[in-house]
Amino acid sequence: MLRSAALALLIAGAALPASAQISQAQTPLPAPTSLPHALPPIPAPQDRDYPGVIGIRTDLTDLDHQIIRVRQTVPVSTGHLVLQYPKFIPGNHADTGPIQLISGVTVTGNGQRIEWVRDTVDPYAFHLDIPAGVTSIEVAFEWLTQPSNAVWRVVMTPEMVNLQWEKALLYPAGYNHSRITFAPSVTLPAGWQQGSALEVAGREGDVITFKPISLEHLADSPMFAGAHYRRIDLDPGGRSPVHLNLLADTQAGLAATDEQIAKFRAMVDQTDYLFGARHYDRYDFLLAASDELGGIGLEHHRSSENTAPADFFTNGMRSFGTLALLPHEFTHSWNGKFRRPSDEYVPNLNVPTQNSLMWVYEGQTEYWGEVLTARSGLATKEEQLATIAEVAAFYENQPGREWRALQDTTNHNLLGYRTTNPYSSWMRGTGDYYREALLIWLDADTLIREATNNRKSLDDFAKAFFGVEDGVWEARPYTFDDVVRTLNAVHPYDWATFLRSRLDAVGPDAKAPLDGIARAGYRLSYVDSLTPTEKRVQGGWATDFQYSLGFSLGSGNRITGVRWGGLAYEQGIGAGWELVAVGDRAASAEALRSAVTAAKDGTQPIVLVVKRGDEFRTLSFDYHGGLRYPRLERVAGTPDRLGDILTPRRR
Repeated sequence: MLRSAALALLIAGAALPASAQISQAQTPLPAPTSLPHALPPIPAPQDRDYPGVIGIRTDLTDLDHQIIRVRQTVPVSTGHLVLQYPKFIPGNHADTGPIQLISGVTVTGNGQRIEWVRDTVDPYAFHLDIPAGVTSIEVAFEWLTQPSNAVWRVVMTPEMVNLQWEKALLYPAGYNHSRITFAPSVTLPAGWQQGSALEVAGREGDVITFKPISLEHLADSPMFAGAHYRRIDLDPGGRSPVHLNLLADTQAGLAATDEQIAKFRAMVDQTDYLFGARHYDRYDFLLAASDELGGIGLEHHRSSENTAPADFFTNGMRSFGTLALLPHEFTHSWNGKFRRPSDEYVPNLNVPTQNSLMWVYEGQTEYWGEVLTARSGLATKEEQLATIAEVAAFYENQPGREWRALQDTTNHNLLGYRTTNPYSSWMRGTGDYYREALLIWLDADTLIREATNNRKSLDDFAKAFFGVEDGVWEARPYTFDDVVRTLNAVHPYDWATFLRSRLDAVGPDAKAPLDGIARAGYRLSYVDSLTPTEKRVQGGWATDFQYSLGFSLGSGNRITGVRWGGLAYEQGIGAGWELVAVGDRAASAEALRSAVTAAKDGTQPIVLVVKRGDEFRTLSFDYHGGLRYPRLERVAGTPDRLGDILTPRRR
């Protein structure tokens, strides 16, 4: 509401003659005044040590309120100090630091309160003036974690907590994060256990103290802690420890069998065979079998954060998406963390990241993740063929490349972190530099294999590019030219043109990169029925009419995923419509499948009744192509290169 004085002024202005109003409008506005306390600029990060060690204590015990409480002890000297809250979160590739959830920021020195002022341009920065005689300050605040996944991901439940240090700390500006040392500790709820890549210095009761570590690596070392915990050695007797840290909503959820564990151990072996080096002193998979904790799959150099359905192990590991998740995140230890795109290699967590090489960082990781899923036995060859068929069909039928090149999708997170839109087939987005790039790397792999008569493959690139400097776990940045140079060392070819022609393809004639499928000995086809394995992998098949009527059915028979330019789109159907009836039958996915099947090769149209609010429409589809689901079919007489790619390696 307007203040009464301002409202009176507006009324008075409206009552003035036009000439007087014009005269007032021509009166020069006063020059802007400075703030009561002019703020110095935020110091740029410098490659120098921060003097002293910053203590950080996190309290995870307030499960009722779902609040993480933080206390920091920061060595300081007299003068101006800027504390920053992390903004650009590694693995998010965007400015996603949840400063909105940080409350109660209080600073004291020598027992006296020190006031802070938030930067008016960058709200992630807090300015302080440190009085003479103060050599350390105490900083206290709360991270108000959220009770549902509606906006922010759930990180605290009654049974477990996912502590991400980069969301629970402030650090001094003016220093590279590799040159700031933290001494972390955590207070757990009574009796809880934790998994993390951090090295434990000691434990007293429920307080765990970790050895000092740089801010760079602390922010890259999350913790899963909970009441139901199990730690499994995935590399017994290996040269560096690799563990699977399991947490669950119930004790029963931890019941991984020996057979299941053997597949994860095989994953570690197959990764060794692929890269030939390890870039970690230890590696900890953090896996929560939970329906309460917010879903996540996030890479770190020496660990990864992962979630699975609560019954993942007790239901025979049937969640196919989870099976491929751990190999993907593990691959990131080599691709994305050790070898890191040069424009992602920033000096601290508040310097903007750039994402121009996401088609390597995420795209080649997606490729190796699927390959390692098969090589380790976590998935069968048939399951992987179904996965690749689903990816290939999506991009073969994607109209979005008419206006947007794959390269531009690497900017998507910076435009709005994983934002949703009603026409993903037209907009393109985050998934493209994962999944379409997978097809590009399959193309590259099969080209090398064909050209060298199978003497070389992309495996050789993996060893040459990621398998150097065994044991080192400091980042080594790379550029586009470095990728091209290493590919040429494996097999001489015009790799720069190969990559750029696929990354930059745009316009009506731009096609999906499917050459690798043909060179692998397969063709993409469409069938009207799926095998049980294909149904399990392509989990949404029963409500998927993308390649026939051009949409999918969501819960409550909502029409979703309308394909741009498809049959439904051309009839004016978009977001917000609901299927009410199929011919003279009540709406259901089964009724719609039956109608599409009945119309195949006939002449009668498919009649649908839809509604949006109070509006009803009757739609008539003159479509007779039947149900269409993607499948990769073997081409007789050609080498099965895809089969070779998915075959486990042996020393």
